[in-house]
Amino acid sequence: MTRAAVMGAGSWGTALAKVLNDAGTEVTMWARRPEVAKALATEHRNPAYLTDIRLDGIRATDDHAAALSGAQIVVLAVPSQSLRENLASWRGAIESDATLLSVAKGIETGTLLRMSEVIAEVTGADPGRVAVLSGPNLAHEIAAEQPAATVIACADAARAEAVQHACATGYFRPYTNTDVVGCEIGGACKNVIALACGIASGMGLGDNTIASLITRGLAEIIRLGVALGANPVTLAGLAGVGDLVATCTSPLSRNRSFGYALGAGGSMESAQQATHGQVAEGVKSCTSIRALAERHDVEMPLTTSVHQVCHEGLSVAEAVGRLLGRRMKPE
Repeated sequence: MTRAAVMGAGSWGTALAKVLNDAGTEVTMWARRPEVAKALATEHRNPAYLTDIRLDGIRATDDHAAALSGAQIVVLAVPSQSLRENLASWRGAIESDATLLSVAKGIETGTLLRMSEVIAEVTGADPGRVAVLSGPNLAHEIAAEQPAATVIACADAARAEAVQHACATGYFRPYTNTDVVGCEIGGACKNVIALACGIASGMGLGDNTIASLITRGLAEIIRLGVALGANPVTLAGLAGVGDLVATCTSPLSRNRSFGYALGAGGSMESAQQATHGQVAEGVKSCTSIRALAERHDVEMPLTTSVHQVCHEGLSVAEAVGRLLGRRMKPE
């Protein structure tokens, strides 16, 4: 039996732990807070996230070494901006040939590294051991066993297939890919476009606006992805369009909910409350993605506008005006 350690007990870590367990993989969850680990181990529920979901058959601990011992797959399910710090503490306990599976979606602030690059740098692991999971995967729907598909990307196709088998269930269908860059850029950038769509919805704008934002947002994502070496076909698939549509349109999306609160006239603080304290990755990633785009001379006007609203005090009305006032050009 394959053994997996899920490092992180947030919504997505909890949902993936259930998926892996349902697929027949032996799962141990690591939770930062001892009381969460205890509840997971004894009550088989997460008291903080997805509280209505039963988690029978899953071990839990707040001891990272115990969670990582013997794990062939290490699922890294902590927020992108805290991944480096956590990995620095965990790396000595990770098995030497374990596959490191990133499920965080972001670009690291300052370094502008993708999560797979952070993992390889901190652990010293060969990039072929690092995989990423990305797709239209809203945690609550998956935990409720609603059908969904995803992509497992890894430079080592055999490792991608091993992870695929470890998490394939009757309701969760993973595909494999070797385009790690494309999957990561799609996953990180869609959070920023979801903020823009949430802002528009909060302003009372309709479906034409949302469809336009999604489409032009996809154009930005493809431009950046291609500049970094991604295959544009990846961004037309589950890790690109699929993830983008789900995140931009669902009220379950934290990034959309955060943006909606801003568009409705709320402050950054009240928008954070709208996501119930959970991390909206796009709020931080919009700054690092914009910087990455500038480094590669890629134009990303929607991303720039979201950054200006979240971090430079630009009003949502001014942001819309600036976008609509841009010069005309061919699509």
